[in-house]
Amino acid sequence: MRLLTQKWLGRLLLGLLTVAAVPATASAAPSHTSPVVGHVYIDDNTTGVNTIAAFDRHADGSLTAEPGSPFIAGGQGTGSGLASQGAIQLSSDGRFVIAADAGSNQVSVLRIERDGALRVVPNGVVPSGGATPVSVAVHGDIVYVANAGAADTNYSGFRLGDGGVLRPIPGATIALPSDAQPGDVLFNGDGTRLVGTRVGTSQVDSFTIDHWGRAIAAPGSPFPAQGLGPFGSEFRPTDPDQLFVSNAHNVGAGTGTVSAFNDGPDGTLTPIGSSPFGDLQTAPCWVEISHDGKFLFAVNTGSGSISRYAIAPGGALTLLGSTQVSAQAGVGAVDPRLSPDGRTLYLDESTAKAIGVFSVDGGSLTGQGSVALPAGAAPAGLAVR
Repeated sequence: MRLLTQKWLGRLLLGLLTVAAVPATASAAPSHTSPVVGHVYIDDNTTGVNTIAAFDRHADGSLTAEPGSPFIAGGQGTGSGLASQGAIQLSSDGRFVIAADAGSNQVSVLRIERDGALRVVPNGVVPSGGATPVSVAVHGDIVYVANAGAADTNYSGFRLGDGGVLRPIPGATIALPSDAQPGDVLFNGDGTRLVGTRVGTSQVDSFTIDHWGRAIAAPGSPFPAQGLGPFGSEFRPTDPDQLFVSNAHNVGAGTGTVSAFNDGPDGTLTPIGSSPFGDLQTAPCWVEISHDGKFLFAVNTGSGSISRYAIAPGGALTLLGSTQVSAQAGVGAVDPRLSPDGRTLYLDESTAKAIGVFSVDGGSLTGQGSVALPAGAAPAGLAVR
């Protein structure tokens, strides 16, 4: 019998340390012949020891559990939904996963091994700069974290070192009112601007980034969100000046909207056209945009659907329709993320504790089944490579 390699022995020991974690099952239509081309990671946000579930991503879009998954993150989860977008992110160079540990007010950095396995880097678990971190933004070596706790509510800036250690940037903590409830923080494509959504007060913060990585508030920031409960947000990949924000808390069924803004050089946000744009669904909370910048997908948690929009060159949205996530009631559709080739959309189905898989054809989506998450997961965020 072949001896276990040191790496596999390490994985075995790590699996034994995982608290009440059960490896995820294969997808509804697993591929046995399609090659592995990348990986998908999800912040399990588990009570006590937080873990990150990892999956091999096949060329046909299907997922299979990474051996040794889930991996220990280093901090603690909350065991309940984070009400945020972007709780887990990849570093810009693709070497690390950066995850929020909301239960211990920490952020963890894990190195991605060649086969997609994860390992916490030395000194990789650090204080988040506030309470209850829920969202992470990354551009180059600059990282910002949105802390949504009732106390120590803020955006905190860090610099990511070559070894994966996060160090606070002096003067890069922006305090927020205790009722702000930040839900998302993100950079635009060239890293010159940063925005954050205040779910609690229906506002959008906007900043420019200086030479030292500090966020400087734009004149007039925070700006009205054009709807209640601004939640998920995304800059257009093909235009770093166009920002789209979902409004999740409009009152009444079928009243969800998505706002579109031009983000000026000084960070000033101005509405595009007849923004906000209706989606005829309930509680659009999360947003993803195709890599070619032509289509926007808004996940409607309240109605369990994904609204599909075409994006005009100037940023105006045209609703194409909505795709039901699943025939199963109460799947808890939350964070979406596209594969690098743009042909597959992955969806965090938080209540069902699964990742939904959809094939993408322009602005059309077709369900391809799902893959289960570990027992005890309260999943938040998706990262795809």
